[in-house]
Amino acid sequence: MKQGTLVEWYIEEGDTIEVGQEIMDVETDKIAAAVEAPDPGTLRRKVGEIGEIYTVQALLGVIAPEDVSDSEIDAYIAGFEVPKESEEDEKESEPAYQFLELAAGKLRYAKRDGEGSPILFVHGFGGDLDNWLFNIDAFSQPVYALDLPGHGQSFKTLPSAGLNSLVAAVLALIDDQKLERVNLVGHSMGGAVCASLAANYPERVSSVTLISPAGFGDEINGGYIEGFVSATSRRELTPVLKLLFADPSLVTRAMADDMMKYKRLDGVQDALEALSGALFEGGKQHINLTDLLASTGIPVQVIWGEKDSVIPASQATSLPGASVTTLPDAGHMAMMEKAGEVNKLIAEISR
Repeated sequence: MKQGTLVEWYIEEGDTIEVGQEIMDVETDKIAAAVEAPDPGTLRRKVGEIGEIYTVQALLGVIAPEDVSDSEIDAYIAGFEVPKESEEDEKESEPAYQFLELAAGKLRYAKRDGEGSPILFVHGFGGDLDNWLFNIDAFSQPVYALDLPGHGQSFKTLPSAGLNSLVAAVLALIDDQKLERVNLVGHSMGGAVCASLAANYPERVSSVTLISPAGFGDEINGGYIEGFVSATSRRELTPVLKLLFADPSLVTRAMADDMMKYKRLDGVQDALEALSGALFEGGKQHINLTDLLASTGIPVQVIWGEKDSVIPASQATSLPGASVTTLPDAGHMAMMEKAGEVNKLIAEISR
């Protein structure tokens, strides 16, 4: 993201702000989303105006203690300049997409360097590694995210339908990067992939975070699955995508356009039909990983959007021994709608 439009302020000058509090709405070419406060303090001045387009790192507001004078704030605003990126900074800020060559084809992944126990993000059905747009840069540890087979820019022909080929691809990335143990974070179908990997290779996994995961109950919104797979136009796809969010206005035209471009790639339709048939046919889930994962002894947490319209939040308590957090005003894409809270929970279990 290079720029965004300021859509709405949620706070007023003089309000006290807490870390993680939603302070404004910004719309980019990818998604409309609430911006959360990175620091606490008092909002002394609104600078950004609703409806205006601002570049990344532009000054939108000033947080300062009460003893800072208005004249000092005026001087700060007048002298503020958007930081200019050096060539090296620009290079570092670009998505670090890399490819792993497997027998079935190329597997795309992103990597962020860091210190400590690595975190690996696994997206859901029909998604890609960009689903972790608000999460991948939030940690000091090494971070990885990949496009599962059949998704994103990874190879599209699945060696077999079901979870096995997806688990094998994730494990191949772990092996290629010589990671002894990882903290797995999986969303929806990616949650089932992570749970299956942890159950079968517990020695490779330090913790598991499951966000609205598949595999822990029979019920699923069959209309969403069928609608996503069958959609052949933006008009058909947009109402389906709106089911992913508690706030359907987060679905932008660009998001629907990008998804349609993906669905029109060679091999994608066959992959989606094969996976949906194996995992979700008939409006029911055909995988149950509850008992398998519970026996590993690996720390597990479950995060669910209270307003999830795809997989019901009632399934959050179906995994014995897991810690459960239900987030209000979030739908199936809680890692986007409540990124700050989700990132904090992931950080706590991934130390």
